Amino acid sequence: MFDITRRGLLKGTVGSAASLVAAGLAASPKAFADDDEIVIASIFDQSGGLDIYGTPMTQTCELAVEEINAAGGLLGKKVRLIKYDPQSNMELYAQYAQEAALKERVDLVHGAITSASREVIRPILRRFQTLLWYSVIYEGGVCDINNFVSGVTAVQWVKPMADYGFKTHGKRCYYIGADYNAPQIIGKWTEVFAKEQGAEVITKDFFPLDVAEFGPAIAKIQEAKPDWLSTCLVGAAHTGFYRQWYAAGMLNEIPIVSVTFGVGNEHVQLSAEEGNGIVSAQPYFQELQLPANVEFVKRYQERFGDDAQYLNSVGIGGYLGTMLWSLGVKAAGSHEREDVIAALRSGDIAWDGPAGHMVVDPVTNHVVQDMHMAECQNQTWNIFESYSQLYPSDVIDRCDLTKDPDMNAHLEPII
Repeated sequence: MFDITRRGLLKGTVGSAASLVAAGLAASPKAFADDDEIVIASIFDQSGGLDIYGTPMTQTCELAVEEINAAGGLLGKKVRLIKYDPQSNMELYAQYAQEAALKERVDLVHGAITSASREVIRPILRRFQTLLWYSVIYEGGVCDINNFVSGVTAVQWVKPMADYGFKTHGKRCYYIGADYNAPQIIGKWTEVFAKEQGAEVITKDFFPLDVAEFGPAIAKIQEAKPDWLSTCLVGAAHTGFYRQWYAAGMLNEIPIVSVTFGVGNEHVQLSAEEGNGIVSAQPYFQELQLPANVEFVKRYQERFGDDAQYLNSVGIGGYLGTMLWSLGVKAAGSHEREDVIAALRSGDIAWDGPAGHMVVDPVTNHVVQDMHMAECQNQTWNIFESYSQLYPSDVIDRCDLTKDPDMNAHLEPII
């Protein structure tokens, strides 16, 4: 999702992984695999500060496995899911990645929420030759043949927001975001798309994740008098901004167009009055009226009952990524890592699922997919505009896995 911080989070994990290698435990894939099953693992926070994201991701991953098995499994084998809860703890992320790769010999790890947690497990899984799938919207930049990404990148995510905001509300935008890597990169992309529109981002302000008082910030925005406000706020504390914005009488004065509002289900945490009129850009809304999505939402709600959460573009990721991986296994006729990677990167993997048409791109190992603009009304989303088949072009100038399959990086865009 977002790279909150990588400094310090990798501390200790590299050493522990290295000690396993030194002990002679480097993976010999499927050494202990049961011939009658294919084993995969999910590593999503089901407790801790990010459980609002990780719990539905685990549920939808579980539902995908159940549906795959109900349809006969893969290659005549049942799929078994091991569910890990890293509790928003980076040491547990590293521990579970190692356990999944070395003890369980899984075929796939579907996991990580923040970019920080992904960058903890990504080198471990690459080293031990265990495929990783990352399905969260994020700032972009992963270039690793062992890592597939079905979450949208910054360009896919930000351009619809910026195009709509500048064309609909005016040429002067004020940008606010959480104070870490992803919102800063998204702010830079907003400036890029502003220039394309002959517009400007007049100010960018960033706030630590624990900031909950936004009175001075709101006063500053009022003084600047922008045509509209772009938000990339994250987490429970930042939800307070929207309450204070409404209390200041600003909700109907300066329009808000966001790339994160709704990702943490803010639209159901706020009252209807506090959220009405806010516009968000996302690759998926539960309200999408695609037949595949209507049926999927019904199945999800029936399966999890009172525990079923509103499904947003993060929560559904567990389902989308698992299903796309399963298409690679079927196409390969094998669940071995190298065979599945080759099949996924063939250019032939496409799927019409709950989020619409999705195509795995062999150049970036990301997914070409649709984006949508929606307005919040009465704690639901009214989708009013869609963008078809946007390409993940954030770092295409430096990431081409068809030409350099040995790339192993998390690149930041040069903008």
